Amino acid sequence: MTTFAPVIASKLNIRLQQAEAVLNLLAEGATIPFIARYRKDKTGALDEVIIQHIDDEAKALKAFSERKAAIEKSITEQEKMTEALQQQLNQASTLTELEDIYLPYKPKRRTKAQVARENGLEPLALRILEQKEINLTDLAQNYLTEKIETMDDALQGARDIIAEQINEDAAVRSKMRRFFEENADLQSKVVSGKESEGIKFKDYFDYHEPAMRVPSHRVLAVLRGFVEGMLRISIAPAEEEKALEQIEALYIKGMGECSNQVRKAVKDAYRRLLQPSLETEFRTLLKQKADEEAINVFAENLKQLLLSSPLGGKRVLAIDPGYRTGCKVVCIDEKGELKTNDLIFIHEPGKLTAAEHTIRHLAGSYDIQAIAIGDGTAGRETEQFIKKLNLALPVFLVNEDGASIYSASEIAREEFPDHDITVRGAVSIGRRLMDPLSELVKIDPKSIGVGQYQHDVNQFRLKERLDQTVVSCVNQVGVNLNTASRHLLSYVSGIGSSLAENIIKYRNEHGSFTRRDQLLKVPRLGEKAYEQCAGFLRIREGDNPLDCSAVHPEAYPLVERMAADKKVDIKALIGNESLIKEINPRQYISEQFGEHTIEDILKELQKPGLDPRSEVQQFEFAAIYSIEEVQPGMVLPGIVTNLTRFGAFVDIGVKQDGWYMCRK
Repeated sequence: MTTFAPVIASKLNIRLQQAEAVLNLLAEGATIPFIARYRKDKTGALDEVIIQHIDDEAKALKAFSERKAAIEKSITEQEKMTEALQQQLNQASTLTELEDIYLPYKPKRRTKAQVARENGLEPLALRILEQKEINLTDLAQNYLTEKIETMDDALQGARDIIAEQINEDAAVRSKMRRFFEENADLQSKVVSGKESEGIKFKDYFDYHEPAMRVPSHRVLAVLRGFVEGMLRISIAPAEEEKALEQIEALYIKGMGECSNQVRKAVKDAYRRLLQPSLETEFRTLLKQKADEEAINVFAENLKQLLLSSPLGGKRVLAIDPGYRTGCKVVCIDEKGELKTNDLIFIHEPGKLTAAEHTIRHLAGSYDIQAIAIGDGTAGRETEQFIKKLNLALPVFLVNEDGASIYSASEIAREEFPDHDITVRGAVSIGRRLMDPLSELVKIDPKSIGVGQYQHDVNQFRLKERLDQTVVSCVNQVGVNLNTASRHLLSYVSGIGSSLAENIIKYRNEHGSFTRRDQLLKVPRLGEKAYEQCAGFLRIREGDNPLDCSAVHPEAYPLVERMAADKKVDIKALIGNESLIKEINPRQYISEQFGEHTIEDILKELQKPGLDPRSEVQQFEFAAIYSIEEVQPGMVLPGIVTNLTRFGAFVDIGVKQDGWYMCRK
């Protein structure tokens, strides 16, 4: 992999040593969060984003190298490899260039050109391509057979061979590709008779836009209309003549009969072979670019949601609102454990008193510190009801997207086998307020509702990117080793689902961990996995105070030296900003620990285990409850629930899916 380092360093504008260091660490099994946090001295303090780019580029280069080797093997086996051809392959820098070079040698289904060659017309095609002054009629007569009955048949076959040669000419394809990039339009028209059925695509019933400038959301919208059979689409330059002129400049040598035949072959090659091929290629390219843009949007939104402010370990009364079926109420303790559940009806006047009594009783009996209400159906009305009780408790409306997915999942059934989905949903709402990250990792990110066209994009790439986002967020925050669920632990650097299960089993059998190094007793968790995960796991009130910090166990001896030099124990050093500021980082630089690592350790010692997320703030909607109450000119507080490249969705508390703001 390090053989790719020079190319990667040049492309990403980083030092060669940085690229080599990252590639070596990845090859050794190090994770991206671990490299970014604990190997800064080796990488020159590259962040997660750059390290991820290095990993992606290395994978792309590996795929390119493997494809090049496969092509070389195929051409060699055909005994058609030449020194010039090998040089062409060596000079190719993209998969597209490789495929263009390989096209003439690529096994293909039986084509018109192949049939013509089988009928002995290749010599005629070559003579025509020379474009010398010859009697074409007499020449063509020499190629008549039982299968080639007329001169026109002979000339047609020769043109088929020439057209295929033009289509497979790497120089022609490169020139046409640039022409498409500069001139092709993405066009769509409604399929006749689908006007009513496809009304949601009405903006694209007669639409065109330069293909390479179409925003990602419009590409995905047009392609969805095409896939659903509502739209016809094309990607092509408006002026065919200009394309033909460029190809003719490469192939036409004169004005005689042969040149006229080549000119016909050029037109046929463009219309029958080149244009459809490039249209497919550009459709794929536009889709890939649009996918990546949409996936980036999803990942950005997901990160914001996962890193939402947590309430922390508080006793919460959580309500999953409802009209006809009532509101499910649960009480959960500081650890998120369910203590009790009940059902209230606040939309039936005769049951309001009983509902009020239930809420007051539960709030007092379980010493509730905050109230969480799902923001879906009946959420605002439930909020009104609770606030009228004047319980002197903070009330939070909690985004419940995906809560129903969780409540019906196998994960929820494992956690609450004796409770139905309404109880599970209410618990999830309460836990989301306490720690959004810990709860949201249990749900497929696609079900959280923060993307654009997430069902239309490449699902493998979407999952890969969203998993990377979750891993980044989990490790950025850190995980309590003694309270984390199996699902949360599985995202910790170096652990995964199998080791997460083993950790939970060990914890259940032996009790809470008191030291990080006890992880080495967990079955199948070896030294390498321990190195990768230990710094991201926290042990509250354990034997070693450093176990509650982001200081890696490999650096414990260094911290002990610092404390000894200051003549205090580690507990006295941690959090003592004035004492820590007296420490000279350069005094502790060694082959193992460089300046970046030591600076990180000193920052961490000042505020060990500090949660990077901001504190939760109570939000108040305006006193409006339906869209009919919204008037032009109003300035209303709202919560941004989803950002896209075409605008934002903002919840202003009026039961709508969100207020849509479009940015053209």
